[in-house]
Amino acid sequence: MSLHFTVQEFESRENKVIKSMNEKNLDALLLFRQESMYWLTGYDTFGYVFFQCLVLTSLGDKILLTRVPDLRQAQNTSNIKDIRIWVDKDNSNPAEELKSILVELNLENKNLGVEYESYGLTGKNAMMLNESLNKFANLQDESFLITKHRLVKSNQEIVYIKKAAKLADKALEEAWKLSHPGEHESKILASMQGSILAGGGDYPGNEFIIGSGKNALLCRYFSGRRKLDLIDQLTLEFAGVYRHYHSALMRTIPIGKAKKEHIDMHKICFESLKACESKLREGNTAGDIFEEHRKIVDNTKYKTARLNACGYSLGTTFSPNWMDWPMLFKDNPINIKKNQVFFLHMILMDTNSQTAMNLGETYIVNKNSCKRLGSLTLDLVVG
Repeated sequence: MSLHFTVQEFESRENKVIKSMNEKNLDALLLFRQESMYWLTGYDTFGYVFFQCLVLTSLGDKILLTRVPDLRQAQNTSNIKDIRIWVDKDNSNPAEELKSILVELNLENKNLGVEYESYGLTGKNAMMLNESLNKFANLQDESFLITKHRLVKSNQEIVYIKKAAKLADKALEEAWKLSHPGEHESKILASMQGSILAGGGDYPGNEFIIGSGKNALLCRYFSGRRKLDLIDQLTLEFAGVYRHYHSALMRTIPIGKAKKEHIDMHKICFESLKACESKLREGNTAGDIFEEHRKIVDNTKYKTARLNACGYSLGTTFSPNWMDWPMLFKDNPINIKKNQVFFLHMILMDTNSQTAMNLGETYIVNKNSCKRLGSLTLDLVVG
C-alpha cells in the first residue's frame, strides 16, 4: 500500500472532519472531490472522471463506490477497506447503488452533506444523485467542509510542498538556459517538464502555460508551438509537483532585448508582489492582499492590463487545474492563517502595446510574515 502520510496523520484528518460533521449535525458526507479522497485516505486516481463516491459517516465508516479499474487502485494507494463496484452497462445508474449503500448504513431520513462543487460530479450525475436520493435523506451542499481543512497544511504536507518548490526552481533554470532567439518552445517545455519528472515529481494539475509573441499575453495553455524570434517575449506559468502538492512560478522573459514596456511593467509587478507579501500573514484577509495589488497597478497607466485576482491557494490538486480555494480577489473575507500556502501572481497583459509581464511566486504563511519558497532571482532576466 503506497501511503504518503502516517497512520496518525490520516487519523487526525478524519477526526477533524468528523468533528466538523458533528458540529453541522451531519450523519454522513458524500465525497466526490478527488482532492478530498486523497487527503482523507491516500486514494490516488483519475477515475473521478466517472461516477465515484466515498461515503464517510459520523461514526467513521468509509465505503468507496467506484468502477472495476479503480478497485486495485484504491487497494494499493489508500486505507479504504470497503470498496464497492458498480458495473458499466447501458442505462446504468450508480446513484441507485450508492443509495443501497446508504440504506445499509442506516442513513435513510438522515442529514447528508454532498460535495457538489467537484469535477468528479458532473451536472448530469448530480441530477441523477438528487433524483435517486429525493425524499430518501436530507441533502445539503458541503462542498467546502474538507477543502477548508485542507487549506492549513500539516508539517508533512509542507515538506512535500518545499520539495515541489525545488523542482519548480529547476524547471525555471532550464527555461532561462534555453529561452533565446531561434529556440523552439517545444524544447523549452520538454526540458522544464522533464526536469520535474526526473527529480521524482509528478504531472501537474493542469498543463504548463507557455506562449510567445502576441500569445505571451494568454493565461491558458493552448496547442501549437513556434520558434522564438530575434526580438520576442515568452510567458511561462508552471508548477513543481511532488505527491500531487504544487508550488507554482510565473515569469515573462523578454527575448533578445527588453522593451521599455517590459522594464516598466516588471517594476510594477515587483513592487506589487512585495506589497502583497507584506499582507500575506495572519490577521489579514484574502481581499486585503488583492487590495495591495490593485492600489499599485491602478495608480499606473496599466490599470486595464491587470486581472481581477492576484493569486490563490495551492496544495494537493488533481486535473483539470492546480488552483485551489480560495482565490485572492476584491473583498474576499477568508482569513489568512499560519501554514497556508499561496501562489501570488502579478499579471499584466497590455493589449495596446502587445506586451506581457508576469511575476509569480509561491509562499507559505508564517505567524508574522510569509516565506517565499522559490530561491531564484526576481530580477528581469532577458533571454
